[in-house]
Amino acid sequence: MEFSQNLKDNITYLHKKLNVETNFDVVYRVVHIGGREACLYFIDGFTKDESLLKILQVFSTIKPEDMPKDAHGFSKQYVPYGEIGLLSNDQDMTVQLLSGVSCLFIDGYDKCITIDCRTYPSRGVSEPEKDKVMRGSRDGFVETLIFNTALIRRRIRDPRLTVEITSAGESSHTDIAICYMENRVDKQLLDKIKKRIQNLKVDALTMNQESLAECLFPYKWFNPFPKFKFSERPDTAAASILEGNIIILVDNSPSAMILPSSVFDIIEEADDYYFPPITGTYLRLSRMTISLLSLLLTPTWLLFMQNTELIPDWLAFIRLSDPLNVPLIWQLLILEFAIDGLRLAAVNTPTMLTTPLSVIAGIVLGEYAVKSGWFNSETMLYMAFVTIANYSQASFELGYAMKFMRIIILILTSILNIWGFVIGIILSACAIIFNRTIAGKSYIYPLIPFSLSELKKRFLRGRLPHTEK
Repeated sequence: MEFSQNLKDNITYLHKKLNVETNFDVVYRVVHIGGREACLYFIDGFTKDESLLKILQVFSTIKPEDMPKDAHGFSKQYVPYGEIGLLSNDQDMTVQLLSGVSCLFIDGYDKCITIDCRTYPSRGVSEPEKDKVMRGSRDGFVETLIFNTALIRRRIRDPRLTVEITSAGESSHTDIAICYMENRVDKQLLDKIKKRIQNLKVDALTMNQESLAECLFPYKWFNPFPKFKFSERPDTAAASILEGNIIILVDNSPSAMILPSSVFDIIEEADDYYFPPITGTYLRLSRMTISLLSLLLTPTWLLFMQNTELIPDWLAFIRLSDPLNVPLIWQLLILEFAIDGLRLAAVNTPTMLTTPLSVIAGIVLGEYAVKSGWFNSETMLYMAFVTIANYSQASFELGYAMKFMRIIILILTSILNIWGFVIGIILSACAIIFNRTIAGKSYIYPLIPFSLSELKKRFLRGRLPHTEK
């Protein structure tokens, strides 16, 4: 509906559409401006009271003879605020109002004057719990979109940094920000991302970035290896933008989606660059090695236990020292699920009860489980290493992908012995090799296609490029 110059018609229609009588947080205020009736709509809790008070004080000083002929002239002359706009239909106005923008109607004007003096409830900018670093900045993204774009702008003071705003969701109208460097981004990929977001047919992005990721890349859902890198660190997002990547920020989500992302991008962390090159290289190689061990350690040990004649003399100590009551494959699978159970319990346990939970997990499920004969001490040891190794890198998605592949290798090894182990390794390799980034490129570039210079950059943390003035 197009707005009318008659204020009462606009109020009657909007009161019914917004269900003002029922929704207590949809507030309207009828005032007089320049001898005319006016109505201000806003959402309680989304408006800066001080800014709104000062604007209303200015309106109270306007004389009838000074009122401009149209809403455009009024907004230019008498709205003392930076972010204002004019809307002519109720659909755009409703989206703006429910986003927190205050909307002003004046009798005689057929336009809605929007005043963006909104503020969102938000927590403080603090270091993310997951993406912690030993050295470096301690700020992190929060749930408010404008704060997150400001954290990136603070680090990249270049006019070629572009932040485009769009929205998705028929009901939610969730704000989405696309950040990139105009002179470094892949134009074809950028156009593809924009078109996919514009063509989204979803009711709401209920799970924020995960919902958006599933809509942007709906193919090969059965491949567990992540297609996107998520980071809650503004420095990581800014560095990715400068490398030519695209950053997607979703309102209500405290993390950035980085794309395109290969497996090497996901393994990289900020600590690699907050330390000197030799230390950063060591940290990166250690992370890669530990991730590989988390995949292969327990399946390899199971293979040796099923074929003890293959154990060399210098590895004789890995043999079982206690009687075997439960088959090893069942011990390993039970522990795989038990560890996830403990992880979920730790997430949902109140802070005051974390110590008792740790005691129960450490003593009852550890020592007593071995003494009772359910588990062998060697099984507990190797699974403890695998559990700790999963936390050597920040990506939850990559950690669970390695877990799923490890379970498949374990099951195949227990059924088919050596051939099962080989088949499991091949399946894991294929899941990585035949995976593709959202740009359609190789997931393991620069291994396939091979590039020696780029491969060195992936494994070795070199000095940052610089030019002398």
